[in-house]
Amino acid sequence: MGLLVCWSESSWICYIMATISFLLTFGFVSGALEEAPCSKNPSLFITTPRKLEALGGSCLQIPCTFNQSKKLDFKQNIFGIWIKKDSRFEQNTENVIFNSSGSIKKYSLEITGNLKMKNCTTLFDNLTTQHTEKYFFRIENGQFKATASCSALQVTVTDSPWRPSINIPADLKEHQSVTISCSALTPCPHSPPELTWNLQQDSHRQTEKNTEGTFTTKTQETITLSDTHDGYNIRCSATYPVNGGNKTAETEVTLSVSYAPRDTSASISPSGLVSAGSWVELNCSSRAKPPASFTWFKNSKHGAINVSVGQVYSLQMTNLADIESHYCVATNLLGSEKSTWSHLKSQGMDAVTLWGAVVGGFLGISVVICVVFILWRLKSKQPTLHQTQSSSPQEPASTLENQDIHYGDIDFGRMRASFKTVQDEGDLVDCVYSQVKVGKDENRPKEADNYIYAQVKKKPVNPHSTY
Repeated sequence: MGLLVCWSESSWICYIMATISFLLTFGFVSGALEEAPCSKNPSLFITTPRKLEALGGSCLQIPCTFNQSKKLDFKQNIFGIWIKKDSRFEQNTENVIFNSSGSIKKYSLEITGNLKMKNCTTLFDNLTTQHTEKYFFRIENGQFKATASCSALQVTVTDSPWRPSINIPADLKEHQSVTISCSALTPCPHSPPELTWNLQQDSHRQTEKNTEGTFTTKTQETITLSDTHDGYNIRCSATYPVNGGNKTAETEVTLSVSYAPRDTSASISPSGLVSAGSWVELNCSSRAKPPASFTWFKNSKHGAINVSVGQVYSLQMTNLADIESHYCVATNLLGSEKSTWSHLKSQGMDAVTLWGAVVGGFLGISVVICVVFILWRLKSKQPTLHQTQSSSPQEPASTLENQDIHYGDIDFGRMRASFKTVQDEGDLVDCVYSQVKVGKDENRPKEADNYIYAQVKKKPVNPHSTY
């Protein structure tokens, strides 16, 4: 601090210089006390990321190397010191949080690097959000003592984990083999996150060291793309182990895959009854990415003829065969596909074909009605036939069921002459029986229900008589 003395009070230059001196001395001294100035040629500087993030309940590995203006004296101990907030050591010793000499250890810190190899890598454990602060590194080696005031490290501790990153190559096309990776920030390589996704679960997980000394955990999978992968959602989650449990974050991305035309089809409109001579529209549709362009062709004896360009083609209806001779071709940068007709036979029938179907259906119904009528008539005649059979000698009618059996004489004298050859008189006097089926009678014995026999009376026969 200096004091400007003016020998000549009338000199206005002296007053101006005195004012400037006063402002420099007292106006900015408070700002200087907040943080020591950073020298253009510092005695010590470190190489470390300017900003690091950590997860509460986990650890943080700080990559660190240093260089100094003077050569280290390896005969003397080398101590590493971490200071928070202010780089000034002598004026703010209460800000010292760690000294590798063991004298101070306010925070759970450990210098894991070899200071003789100028490696000041440090492991910061059991972090909380209260550890969010700016930190400075200091070296003490015999007579050499310096703080890297120009190499401040900002540490930010959060309670929420970071969402993993899904890396996908640009410009995806079908049939292309690509490698998709999922990576997660790994501030604590001793407890890396567990990565899971909806691709194959046997993917190998590995923790890689980045160029600045930080770490990243990664898993990857190689797949061959097809049109089914377009619009497919890939989800990847990172689960971090922390004190008392785990913390998980997830990322989802949608694949955009280009592919040649698929499912190309043609249809006719209107889809109802269309008479010959009417105008109809043929529509071509296809699933493609990028969208396809359409060209209409007609088959002829001279080959395919280009008849129209565009998704819709209008023509005058003649018959179904003329419609079927048309087709469209969908084309994009990746390929082309010929269409097939979509329900053409049900949608494109002309009036003649439909009337033929109506007449055929009417004739079929008429035949069915006739067959049913004939069967009904045959069935209705069966009771009459049954009554006729019941009146025959073998099956008496129901009116005879309760009547008695009558006997009658039979006169053999009126027989025809064909019986003249009979020589044995005994043959003519044998009993002749007639089997008669009799209906049931409640008063008749059960044995008489089956058959009743009637005996015919015998008369002597003259062997010399003529019949």
